[in-house]
Amino acid sequence: MTELYTMMRYLQHDTIQEKGLSHFDCWASTFGETTTAIELAPEGTGYRARTRFAKFFNLPELMTLFKETADIKTKDQLDLSTPNAEYHNVVAQPTEIQKAMVQELSERAAKVHSGSVDASVDNMLKITSDGRKLGLDQRVINPDLPDDPQSKVNMCVDNIFKIWEDGTDDKLTQLVFCDLSTPKNVQTAKRAAKAAGGNIDSPELHALMQEGDNTEETKQFTIYDDISEKLVSRGIPREEIAFIHEANTEVRKKELYAKVRSGQVRVLMGSTFKMGAGMNVQDRLVALHDLDCPWRPGDLEQRSGRIIRQGNKNETVHIYRYVTESTFDAYLWQTIENKQKFISQIMTSKSPVRSCEDIDETALSYAEIKALCAGDERIKEKMDLDIDVARLKLMKANHQSQQYRLEDNLLKHFPEQIEQNKGYIEGFKQDMKTLAEHPHPQDGFAGMTVRNDFLADKENAGAALVDAFKEVKGLDPVPIGEYRGFKMSLTLEDFGKEYALTLKGKMTHKVTLGKDPRGNLTRIDNALNGIEKRLNTVTERLDNLYAQVENAKAELGKPFPQEDELKTKSARLAELNAELNIDERTPMEQTIDAVSERGQSIPEQERGEVPREHIAKSEKPSLLEKLKRPLPNNKAVETKTNELEV
Repeated sequence: MTELYTMMRYLQHDTIQEKGLSHFDCWASTFGETTTAIELAPEGTGYRARTRFAKFFNLPELMTLFKETADIKTKDQLDLSTPNAEYHNVVAQPTEIQKAMVQELSERAAKVHSGSVDASVDNMLKITSDGRKLGLDQRVINPDLPDDPQSKVNMCVDNIFKIWEDGTDDKLTQLVFCDLSTPKNVQTAKRAAKAAGGNIDSPELHALMQEGDNTEETKQFTIYDDISEKLVSRGIPREEIAFIHEANTEVRKKELYAKVRSGQVRVLMGSTFKMGAGMNVQDRLVALHDLDCPWRPGDLEQRSGRIIRQGNKNETVHIYRYVTESTFDAYLWQTIENKQKFISQIMTSKSPVRSCEDIDETALSYAEIKALCAGDERIKEKMDLDIDVARLKLMKANHQSQQYRLEDNLLKHFPEQIEQNKGYIEGFKQDMKTLAEHPHPQDGFAGMTVRNDFLADKENAGAALVDAFKEVKGLDPVPIGEYRGFKMSLTLEDFGKEYALTLKGKMTHKVTLGKDPRGNLTRIDNALNGIEKRLNTVTERLDNLYAQVENAKAELGKPFPQEDELKTKSARLAELNAELNIDERTPMEQTIDAVSERGQSIPEQERGEVPREHIAKSEKPSLLEKLKRPLPNNKAVETKTNELEV
């Protein structure tokens, strides 16, 4: 939301200032609305209510304004010949160590949130960083921890090797994206520094060169080296595996890209920053592996754009996304989902709807991954219900709009159209009568009055009509005479390029004239002879209007067909939201619940520790109990509402 506003400030400063939208509060209140929803906590355990921009209004106006400076071309407009992508969500179970660490992250976050820890000791940024590392592999936190055979890193290794083996004949290639645990050990850095040929622009590389060859090389653990060593041990030649970080000059990058395109390097690993936009190695790519989740949806698009690209020889490609259940991966995919919702709703080739908050297809795949990560079965149910309820609400809103539109049509639009068409029919019939009263004599000419002169000769009448063009100066009609009972007037239209003749009876009949006198008379007669055809068209339109009135009456008042389903799923969704938030009760709320359960068995002196107003509040029926009750019969309420609407 803020980024779009910022872009408009840069590109359209005068425009938004002129429209009173230069301040963010004004801009946001015009186009956005905050909504509160339950989401996963960043540490991956528990849930919290967050208020954020998630609903947007006046989107057609917003995008019309933005498109004054932005030319948006989307995939469906370009229609490029790219391969079909099959997505695979690979879910790994956390180890006991990872579960314990996740709980520790939760405790650290609670301390930071309560303010009991100084920011220099621990903060949410550190927790976020540790959470991302833990979601990737526990050895990134501590290299001495055991290597879990079922970790997502080892699952990735299995998939890479299998695809490498299957694609040996065609030398098919693969990309592995990982933004964490990149190669930073001394050996890799020195190799890159030597390859730079003296062009060292990094203080770290410069320091390594100063150390000389006698420095003992200490190799740090990285996921890149771990995957590489495992692939080599399984039989993949070392020269067929490469890290993008080793190509630290433009020359080396071009050489590496050429090797990937030719199939000499068949597994290329790198980060989104170094291997995202601008890298064209798609010729033989058959698989892409996302080991971690980037922060921005655009980064994920850039990753997939390396393989779903023109020039790829494979008709079908595979994109693997790896997640570890009940870890920080869940929050990462949720963050991507929230960002993708807004972006996909407005960055579209079609005209956006006036308001929206639903999740599009791309975001749904992110939501699916988030549900897989969460581990709690109720989360999966909640995700499905979120989608179903949002879809049903949109359908109900559309149904209600149709009902209102039918009412408007029956009360106003259809009656107006019917009366208007009846008037047209009466007018055309009167003009046909006038035309019948002024027929051409057999093989003759009925005559025409031009500028008060009655001309019985066809040639003279045509010439006089063309000569009358001189009196016409613009769009103001100039009366010039009469023909077969119809008044004639001339106008100059289409920026002075065309002369238009209007024949006025009960209705008006327009004819475009040219320079040919006889041709003009033929055009006029054809227009008058076409009155009957116009009458038939209007008659058919009137019959169609009567049919629409009957259909509208039949449809008006019909209830929303899926109302029961919407009520049931909405109630279940509210129940789940309450259940998933129940672990976040404060100690006071837990005490109150205990008081409510124990009731009179608590001694009065003990009950005195809890304020009486809280005890009274706790005696009220809980939200869950209300939701479990059967829905009341709302016929009386609905009747009253309908009366008010009418």
